[in-house]
Parts: sequence; C-alpha cells; structure tokens
Amino acid sequence: MQFNNWTEHTAHVKQSFGALGKKHPKMLEAYKSLGAAAAAESLDLKTRELIALAVAITTRCESCVSVHAEEAAKAGATESEIAGALATAISLNAGAAYTYALRALEAVEQQK
Repeated sequence: MQFNNWTEHTAHVKQSFGALGKKHPKMLEAYKSLGAAAAAESLDLKTRELIALAVAITTRCESCVSVHAEEAAKAGATESEIAGALATAISLNAGAAYTYALRALEAVEQQK
C-alpha cells in the first residue's frame, strides 16, 4: 500500500497550476517572480529543492511534497541528502511542538 500515486499527483498539480495561470496570469507571474528571486541568490538548485522539500513537510503541503520531491531528485539530490532534509524538518516540527508545549504550560499556570 502507498500513500499516493506521486507521479500522477505531480502531473495533476502541474496541469492545474498551468490552468490557473492561464485564467489568472498576473497571479502566476507574481508567484514565478518569487521563485526567480530565490534562484538569484547564492544557493544552488539542489540546495533550494532540499529546503523546499523540508518546508513542504513542515507546512504539510502534499502538492509541494510531490513537486519538490521530483525536482530535488532531478537536481541530483541523493536519497541520503533528501533523508537529511526530511530529518531536519521532523526535528524542526518537534522543536516547534516543544516550544508550544511551554506556552500551554504557561497558560495553565496563569489560569490557576
């Protein structure tokens, strides 16, 4: 059993993205400008895709996971590098949960 057919999902996302862009070209142009600005900085494509994949995990964006997994592999990321990026995302989520747990404890303490 698998979670998703990622090949089909990625193709659907890209097709849908294109259709939305045809209906709303200014929105797509603005979105592409963000990507172009990021690409203009000093990180190489593989590093940007590894970061994008890790962020996709932390934001729970299934479509982002699909597209950036494909793009990271195309950019030459190894399975070990991808696993490292994902481990970083997992660690960051755990850290965020830990700090929010501190807030919850503080809220309980203040409301006694």
